[in-house]
Amino acid sequence: MSELTVDGARLRSALETLAQFGATPSGGVSRTSFSPADSAARAWVLDRCEAAGLRVRTDGIGNMFVTVPGALDDARPVWTGSHIDSVPDGGRFDGALGSMAALEVACRLAESNVALRRPVEAVIFADEEGCYHHLLGSTALVRSYSPDELAKLEGRDGDRLVDALQGLGWDLEAASATAVPAGSVHAFVELHIEQGAVLEASSVDIGVVTSIVGMGGGRLEFEGRADHAGTTPMNLRRDPLRAAGELLTRLPEVTASISPTAVATCGIIGVEPGAANVVPSLARLQLDYRDVRRDLIEALEDALFEAANEAADRHDLQVRFTRDSITNPAPMDQRLQDLIESAATAQGRSTLRMPSGAGHDSQNMSRLAPTGMIFIPSTGGRSHSPAEHSTWADIEAGANVLLQTVLSLATE
Repeated sequence: MSELTVDGARLRSALETLAQFGATPSGGVSRTSFSPADSAARAWVLDRCEAAGLRVRTDGIGNMFVTVPGALDDARPVWTGSHIDSVPDGGRFDGALGSMAALEVACRLAESNVALRRPVEAVIFADEEGCYHHLLGSTALVRSYSPDELAKLEGRDGDRLVDALQGLGWDLEAASATAVPAGSVHAFVELHIEQGAVLEASSVDIGVVTSIVGMGGGRLEFEGRADHAGTTPMNLRRDPLRAAGELLTRLPEVTASISPTAVATCGIIGVEPGAANVVPSLARLQLDYRDVRRDLIEALEDALFEAANEAADRHDLQVRFTRDSITNPAPMDQRLQDLIESAATAQGRSTLRMPSGAGHDSQNMSRLAPTGMIFIPSTGGRSHSPAEHSTWADIEAGANVLLQTVLSLATE
């Protein structure tokens, strides 16, 4: 049992092939959930599983499940996986590593005829990157979205989720019936790139994740008055973009007022009516804010809105804030941390217990089952960009730790 290892060459080939779906000229990947690139990648995954004799099912929101049966089919399954969607012009390994490694684990378990007590399922979650909603697919497993909620979800480009799902021929009724009962999964384990520089700087092979940061998100809108850009004096303008700019320059100050671990980011700005010779009437900011505790996230949200109100008052504007969601911080299961560490040590790998500053589907899964996460080093700590990189040696090492961890869980 302990000698079973992944096929490193096959895993590398899978990652290199997946990277071609949505490949960008910069060497990165743009593979938004439910886009043509995502649909093509999903079809490739289905073909690959069919060739390996693995059963695949897809739920109403797009989560994919690849099953390796156990001796006791009614036993609670062990899940492992990640996501294959990307941020715009993102990297080739974020999510993809955990998904392809999970499929490789499934293939190795199936072809080796290991006597599993529990079924093992490789899971590919839909829209982890939050084009339509933070951790869309794993959230749908924790709680189903109502039809009204689904109808209101819009993507980065303003398209509606329900239109995207219907465009794929999917049943909207099934999309709102996706939740699974807490306790119905024996355990969940996710392999991921670190997306930071801690492991590389420490010369450590494997990160054993202790907790995952909490995330909030929302839309902030400054409303002013459209005017002629040439004839309206500067002191008479009600320019919402100037207030938005003031707020953005204050983000370091606002986050520091809450805690040393708080962060806030604006990655999307929209301006209406959107003409170079018109003073804007509306400025829209999409905010992402994070911290290690729910109460700190809520305090940060309040502080951001207070700062926005101050900027709006200075420019005679109205300001509105709409929260998208808050995903709670999540501790990882202590027993799974020990199991991951033991698997890594048995393979001669050094380990470090560490928190995750990025959000992951594992924080939702921790509400359904004991959950653990495995990190491998990220070169230069780079992620969410075409510069994202991990060595093939580190990838194979992480996949072997994942394999042994899943094997232990599936045979206990």
